[in-house]
Amino acid sequence: MGTAAGPAFDTETLRRGIEGQDASALLSLYADDAEMRVVDRNTQPSHPMVMHGREQIRTMLDDVYSRDMTHKLENCVVQGDQVAFTESCQYSDGVKVLANSMMSLRDGKIVDQTVLQAWDEEA
Repeated sequence: MGTAAGPAFDTETLRRGIEGQDASALLSLYADDAEMRVVDRNTQPSHPMVMHGREQIRTMLDDVYSRDMTHKLENCVVQGDQVAFTESCQYSDGVKVLANSMMSLRDGKIVDQTVLQAWDEEA
């Protein structure tokens, strides 16, 4: 007797959302009670930017994906209820950003995400 598999994470929606700059598509991947932490030069590990729930995450996604830049999903690994991916971005002025995300899933939806990001700085 086998066990029923839960809903699968939709990696194709992740790719289409990132590369198509579609914040609404990306938001559909999150559970209502999801939490996202962002760590970078400005929001360091001891004080990350933390968003609670889909509405706060929506605000951040709308901002990021409305900018004049390109986004590419470089790698994505799904193992059980864990997802990791790398996203590379470039602003129209040539500044590059690299972000790595680690996510936990529940019923195929993101419930927890930590984003580590770095971007080019002037020398």
